[in-house]
Amino acid sequence: MVRVLLADDQALVRAGFRALLAAQEGIEVVAEAPDGAEAARLAVTYQPDVVLMDIRMPGTDGLAATRLICADPALAAVRVVILTTFELDEYVFEAVRSGASGFLVKDTEPADLIQAVRVVARGDALLSPGVTRKLIAEFASRSRPRSAPPSASLDVLTDREREVMALVAGGLTNEEIAAKLFVSPATAKTHVSRAMVKLGARDRAQLVIWAYESGLVQPGWS
Repeated sequence: MVRVLLADDQALVRAGFRALLAAQEGIEVVAEAPDGAEAARLAVTYQPDVVLMDIRMPGTDGLAATRLICADPALAAVRVVILTTFELDEYVFEAVRSGASGFLVKDTEPADLIQAVRVVARGDALLSPGVTRKLIAEFASRSRPRSAPPSASLDVLTDREREVMALVAGGLTNEEIAAKLFVSPATAKTHVSRAMVKLGARDRAQLVIWAYESGLVQPGWS
């Protein structure tokens, strides 16, 4: 059972999401929050698998709430998905950098929303290759060019894991990585998972951040 917490200051929006998700087999809406502070509190109480977090709320907004949730070791298994009106909302990038597992626009098709909840609950991110690439483009536009070699923090990775990590940062799916490296998708997924574990990345989104911030890849690289 996938347990979901809804955080949005509009009661009608929450009601719509609740009706949609509650009608799905294997999904349960455990709580609703009208602001970020309440969302963070309820996350501790209910330990949901996924928090659907509106980014613009009064008081404690979704960005601050995401930081609170993702920084709490007791909530390490909780995944935050940002809800926004625009695909490249100015705050979405910082939310993902703070630990969110991805984002959805509020007019996402119902089937895509349901699928996204299930995907994120499994620990996968981001929600689609297209979204991954948009995040990468945004990150690259904000990154400063580096001339230094990759950070020593990546020494825990094997050469193959570094190679796979760079491909993840290029927006490739496991299937595309597998085809490029002539391995099976299962093997590619294993390399991605091992890299995340070794670096302490919550998910694929943070692996992308690690790749850029360590200097493993640089903006403009293909």
